Amino acid sequence: MALLDTCGAKEASPTPAADLDVEALFPHASSAPILAIKQRGGGRVAGEATSWQKEQISRAYVHALASQGGYTVGDWNVDKDGVDVTLRDGGLMVDFQLKCTQSPRTIRGGYSFDLDVETYNKLRSTERSAPGHLVLLVVPPNLELWVTQHSDSMVLACHGYWACLHGRDSATSQATTAISLPEEQQLSVKSMRGMFDMARRMVLSGSAGVN
Repeated sequence: MALLDTCGAKEASPTPAADLDVEALFPHASSAPILAIKQRGGGRVAGEATSWQKEQISRAYVHALASQGGYTVGDWNVDKDGVDVTLRDGGLMVDFQLKCTQSPRTIRGGYSFDLDVETYNKLRSTERSAPGHLVLLVVPPNLELWVTQHSDSMVLACHGYWACLHGRDSATSQATTAISLPEEQQLSVKSMRGMFDMARRMVLSGSAGVN
């Protein structure tokens, strides 16, 4: 994630060779909000993101929306059940498997993501108390543009989409299965509310069958 360094710049100085390398990497990037890229661990933070960076921005995105909607978020240390985070609203719960991409595969009316069949089967299972969802976060190819910080705000330049996998048919392949995520199914506070409505119906239908 990019860090801004705007302090201590009193007068213009010759551009060092290292900064020329940055310009070569991002020739079309806006220079206004980003004056320099700080080094981290001996290397520069730029270009393709690591898997942990994608995971963290996905969690931050979900946490921001859940906070606005008044939902709590539980993080799982082990992804044994195909779940990264669980949203909770009172006694209702919704499970998310989070994925993030800098190069999404677009289809007509949305996106497509190849999910491994093992995780797919866990999320589609009807033997669960919380409906399973795939959430795909789309971020800019340039890591420097993921977050823009202003004096009064911070902007996440990313957008997420969801697909409910609960009760879906078995996959036709053994490795991965393509999941369609329509543009109209953008992850938002409103869509989260709809997910909890489904969770409520699941709980009520299950309770009706208990003696």
